[in-house]
Amino acid sequence: MADNATHHYISSFFLVGIPGLQDLHCWIGIPVCLMFVLTLLGNSVIIITIKLEPSLHQPMYFFLCMLAMNDVALVSSTAPKMLGIFWFDAHRFDFDACLTQMYFIHTFCIIESALLVAMAFDRYAAICIPLRYTTILTTPMVIKMGLAGVIRAVFMVLPCPLLIKKLPYYTKYVINHTYCEHMAVVKLANANTLINRAYGISVALSVTTLDLTLIATSYIKILQAVFRLSSQNARSKALGTCAAHVCTMLVFYTPALFSFLTHRFGKKVPPSVHIIFASLYLLVPPMFNPVVYGVKTKQIRDRVVGLLFPQKKISENEIFKHKPMLVESIS
Repeated sequence: MADNATHHYISSFFLVGIPGLQDLHCWIGIPVCLMFVLTLLGNSVIIITIKLEPSLHQPMYFFLCMLAMNDVALVSSTAPKMLGIFWFDAHRFDFDACLTQMYFIHTFCIIESALLVAMAFDRYAAICIPLRYTTILTTPMVIKMGLAGVIRAVFMVLPCPLLIKKLPYYTKYVINHTYCEHMAVVKLANANTLINRAYGISVALSVTTLDLTLIATSYIKILQAVFRLSSQNARSKALGTCAAHVCTMLVFYTPALFSFLTHRFGKKVPPSVHIIFASLYLLVPPMFNPVVYGVKTKQIRDRVVGLLFPQKKISENEIFKHKPMLVESIS
């Protein structure tokens, strides 16, 4: 199983799935499959709609398109293996394949966080400094912000599998999880893993703290601008949109923080509860993002209806006959 000459490892890991609920795996796979299909369908519609409609080639929709592509990649990195475990008893996972999945999952999660920050900044610029919006968020700037989020994620996560490759894995190979999560893999090593743990916690805390602070700051500024509106109807509409966006972010960050903290401090948390939360935060946000950011955005909603039902397509003049208003920029 181990090659001492090269300080190598066991050949594969055994992913249990959801500990204690193995008898229900067949049924658990049904909602997982449904979320996978809805995620692929919803995000594909968003991507195609934005691509086909020149009027949607604006910063807000570019970021939304990036988010949709990242969501597709994230759920595609996790759901197929989960379904293999739940439906086909495909518990074995090659060591290197496990590290590859781990790398991409954590990379896509950090990219997701960066895109949520970018979208919050876009709304801040559109609402709080509208006269400078087009000069700040140019197409090159949007591309640079997207690349910055990708580069940050790629290089922040890269040391994780490289450090794991240096650890000896001789006896423990059972992972009580539905996918290869960093700390779940680190805990199985037959060696001191202080460096791995310290690096993992530093990445998680730095990303979460920085991104949540930036998002919170943006929405506080947005709310201050909204409450200065004289129209009660406009305030209600704006608050409803902001609340939907904030709920989406909470759905993403809350289970992620729960899983992160449980690995380190939650010894009394039942393993099944921990794994369910850790799995949901990779499946639920990508499924709901198209609804919150797509269906609730009037321009996207109108375009989707127009593409699916050409006979009901609203004319360009009817859609854009009114001048843009402050609240419409966040609807």
